[in-house]
Amino acid sequence: MQTHQLQPKHRAKSRKIVGRGGKKGTYSGRGIKGQSSRSGRKMVPIIRELIKRYPKLKGYRTSPMPNHTVVVNLKSLEKIADAGQVVTPTWLAEKGLIRLDDPALVVKILGDGSLTKKITVQNCKVSASAKAAIEKVGGTVNV
Repeated sequence: MQTHQLQPKHRAKSRKIVGRGGKKGTYSGRGIKGQSSRSGRKMVPIIRELIKRYPKLKGYRTSPMPNHTVVVNLKSLEKIADAGQVVTPTWLAEKGLIRLDDPALVVKILGDGSLTKKITVQNCKVSASAKAAIEKVGGTVNV
C-alpha cells in the first residue's frame, strides 16, 4: 500500500446550511418572532437622553477612592508572632503576610482565631473583637 492509496476510515459528514430559507433553514441567530427577527428592523434608543446625562468616568470601573486595605487575622499572628512582639505593617511585610507595594496601604487586623501571646500592635487598624482578644491576653493596641 502506498500513500496515494490511503482512504479515510469515516466519510466526511455534509455541513447543514442554516438561515437561508427552505426546508433545512433555521432562524439564523435572530430568534423566533418579533421586531428583532424581521428584515429592515430598527431599534430606537428610547432612553438615549437619560444615558447622555450620566457622568462619564475615565477607565474601566474606576472609583474615586480605591480600597487599599489588607486584612490580617489573629490566627495568622498567632502562628508567626513571638511573645512581646511589636506588630507593624513593615514587620508583617518582612514575615511575608502582606506586600507593601502601595504607599497608601492600610493594614486591618480582624478577630478571626484566638491569641495566646502578648503582642503590641502599632500603625494598624484593629476591629473591636481583635482589640478585645489582644487586650485579654495582656497586649496593647496603639493606632
